[in-house]
Amino acid sequence: MAGERGWVPPEVDTTVPNPARVYDFWLDGDHNFAADRELGEQILRIMPGIRDAARLNRAFLRRAARYMVDAGIRQFLDVGAGIPTVGNLHEIVQQADPSCRVVYVDRESVAVAHSELLLQDNDRCAVLQADLRDVDEIFAGAGKLLDPDQPTGVFMLLLLHFVPDSWDPAGILARYRERLAPGSFLALTHVAADTESTGLDEAIEVYTNRQNQQNQPFPRTHDQVLRFFDGFDLVEPGLVGCAMWNPQGAGDMSDDPAINTLPYGGVGRKP
Repeated sequence: MAGERGWVPPEVDTTVPNPARVYDFWLDGDHNFAADRELGEQILRIMPGIRDAARLNRAFLRRAARYMVDAGIRQFLDVGAGIPTVGNLHEIVQQADPSCRVVYVDRESVAVAHSELLLQDNDRCAVLQADLRDVDEIFAGAGKLLDPDQPTGVFMLLLLHFVPDSWDPAGILARYRERLAPGSFLALTHVAADTESTGLDEAIEVYTNRQNQQNQPFPRTHDQVLRFFDGFDLVEPGLVGCAMWNPQGAGDMSDDPAINTLPYGGVGRKP
């Protein structure tokens, strides 16, 4: 990794690749280590378009965030936010309206440490270290900055495909939905199991083996991902390949149609 490592939490094993840091590598960030870059390059050899998929996910974040701001949302909760990189949620929404407040949540120490450094002078942002399943803890911590009685824009991007069925991800999302005020939004992206992109199964096997069975991806079909929006009204055009969710220009799409549909993306509104 380029730059000073003194900030790295002592409990972090930098010899084991981590999804957030591999993603950062694919986005040409500098918050990753040799093990992350090695795994990232290995996946790129299997699926050369994966870097495009990461970029498309980031572009979806930008469009969904702007949509929510235009709809009147002024507070946001980003769960599984990962490592800060160019085009963070708070940069997007605070550029549109400086009064917007953002709480980032991640369970990974490196992501939290970087976020705290990045946001130390921004009093309209906060960072929590917590697991997706720690719903009560997350809302209690977020409540110090966000008003629970006002609509919130919740983001869970490239997160839920690391959640096994045994955790009941739909049930977890129902707990979030119950805590949100009417008019809140949920934006999520998820790796598609029914994509035409070649090499996905091999990439998942390599990804899982290199992490000692930790952070195993679980791609899901369109119908399975759609369940996560139970209780929300889907915003047009619904759950689609994230590149097809209201694209605004050629940069929001890949030349490879399969990569455009590799992550599903959608936004739902709580009635």
